[in-house]
Amino acid sequence: METMMTCARRFFFSLGSSSSSLLLCLLLSLLSANNGIVSAATAPLKFGINYGQIADNLPHPTQVSGLLRSLNVNRVKLYDADPAVLTAFAGTGVEFIVSNGDLLNMSDAGNARAWVAQNVQPFLPDTRITCVIMGNEVLSGTDTAAMQSLLPAMQAVHQALVDLGLDGQVKVSTSQSVNVLAGSYPPSAGAFREDLVEYVRPLLDFHAKVGSPFLINAYPFFAYKASPESVSLPYVLFEPNPGARDPGTNLTYDNMLYAQIDAVYAAMEAMGHTDVAVRISETGWPSDGDADEVGATVQNAAMYNGNLMKRVAAGQGTPLRPDVPVDVLVFALFNENMKSGPASERNYGLFYPNGTSVYDLGFDRTSFGPSPATSEFSSSSKPTMSFLAEVVVLLAAYILHSSCDCLLTDSSV
Repeated sequence: METMMTCARRFFFSLGSSSSSLLLCLLLSLLSANNGIVSAATAPLKFGINYGQIADNLPHPTQVSGLLRSLNVNRVKLYDADPAVLTAFAGTGVEFIVSNGDLLNMSDAGNARAWVAQNVQPFLPDTRITCVIMGNEVLSGTDTAAMQSLLPAMQAVHQALVDLGLDGQVKVSTSQSVNVLAGSYPPSAGAFREDLVEYVRPLLDFHAKVGSPFLINAYPFFAYKASPESVSLPYVLFEPNPGARDPGTNLTYDNMLYAQIDAVYAAMEAMGHTDVAVRISETGWPSDGDADEVGATVQNAAMYNGNLMKRVAAGQGTPLRPDVPVDVLVFALFNENMKSGPASERNYGLFYPNGTSVYDLGFDRTSFGPSPATSEFSSSSKPTMSFLAEVVVLLAAYILHSSCDCLLTDSSV
């Protein structure tokens, strides 16, 4: 580095003032561009992660905090309001979405306020809780009592947030399966199931009133698993494919997830709502499964999540909403060994419980350890930035010195 600086000094002080002025402009532009590159490289990733805990071998939340900070992941969804996790992430700036599935009890205003006062308020503002999700895929289930309690519970929790002065920080929503749609293709024909309209219509009214998003869990894997002979694998994996044209809009879709998102937009518009945002609260692909779970492989999981993350990072929107970046929470952070159901349910994680990646998504990490304060890119770029900064200062000093000499010469004439 010392040799580089010496050469720079000799080079710049050998230039004429006009040449050095031009070079100064070029170097300032380069310095500005380099700063932009560093800022982009150290910016948080534009996707969130679902942090499930149905397992008996997961690391302590403080280790998970280090893992996610080292990856610059800035948004996490919990399936509860685990105080150990919320405490471990205090001061990190990571945004949290907490959940409550106790809809019957939360329909009572007193219970809702007590829950918010115990599970949300104490952690603010140190831990950035920004949303409470009430229930998960309730409307596609069979529990009529839960369906009937869903909106009252959301309203009661929202009112509790208002009463405690927290509604400006924390929104209330609920996650629903894409199966609340009667159909999702073509997207322009998207419509909610007739048997759910009585629940969905007032729910959308609530979202519009309080400004919270409509959350959808969407898994193209399920469509491929059910009909691998008729569903194109490249189409569901965001891989190159001819795409599918929607005859209702003439828009072409090159992946199923975007088609599902736009089908939800179409279904909401059919109910008179263009004022509610759609976000994906769960999507992912399993890296393993039972013998009859076609497509559940490491390669497919890496392609699905990897390609999706690239699109999200690029700020891409759907064909129907090209100016609205797709917003997703990837499922899931870890493989969870105690989940019931087919083998795929236990193999959605990006990481094993020991912190190693299940497959390569560009995460340079081998196991749990201390979390770096800054990214490696940022650290390795410091000498370069220091060199450029000193070069600019040297050149500016030289030009100022030359200008002063000129002024002295002029004054003596």
